[in-house]
Amino acid sequence: MRVLIVEDETKLAGLLRRALSEDGYLADVAATGDEALWRGRSSAYDAIVLDVMLPGADGFEVCRQLRAAGVWTPVLMLTARDAVADRVTGLDAGADDYLTKPFSLEELFARLRALARRGASARPAVLEVGDLRLDPATRQVWRGEREICLSAKELALLEAFMRRPGRVLSRFELLEHAWDEEYERRSNVVDVYVRYLREKIDRPFGRNSIETVRGAGYRLRQDGGV
Repeated sequence: MRVLIVEDETKLAGLLRRALSEDGYLADVAATGDEALWRGRSSAYDAIVLDVMLPGADGFEVCRQLRAAGVWTPVLMLTARDAVADRVTGLDAGADDYLTKPFSLEELFARLRALARRGASARPAVLEVGDLRLDPATRQVWRGEREICLSAKELALLEAFMRRPGRVLSRFELLEHAWDEEYERRSNVVDVYVRYLREKIDRPFGRNSIETVRGAGYRLRQDGGV
């Protein structure tokens, strides 16, 4: 198993490298965000141990840029900060797990083994279908370079479509994803909100991305209506 350690504290980086090597891992070290980006993009790693506080680009930005570049190596973020907001920021940036300093090597190894079992798979922080983009963390939507303002329900409905492009979703499935259990299942609320979405993400741009599949439901075209 090959691991990239991104840590600017020389003593800690050396300790982690020795411990991983003694446990049978192959370990490389990067001391800055720029070096981490270069190594992460140019070499195949089974996992990346990424410190948050780094010279230049911090760990959050490194993780975002790796994901944007299509690098899906599992990322374990390290930080001395235990604030919930920091953990949320790291996970929203594309990290897979989070470990707060100080930590035990046994726990670090266990988390790395779990990440290795999971493997690298595409888990984009920002959903993209054609030129339609949705950032679930910031709740922002764009068609090309133009930002589109959506309500909470419209966002939830669009996210359900964008996570399953090309797949026909029944009205029941869309209700399950965007409304709670108390909502009246016989309501035409899905049709109403699909119409709202079309008015915002399609009509102003001359697009037809959300298709009606008669007798089955709705489908978001895989090209985003481009």
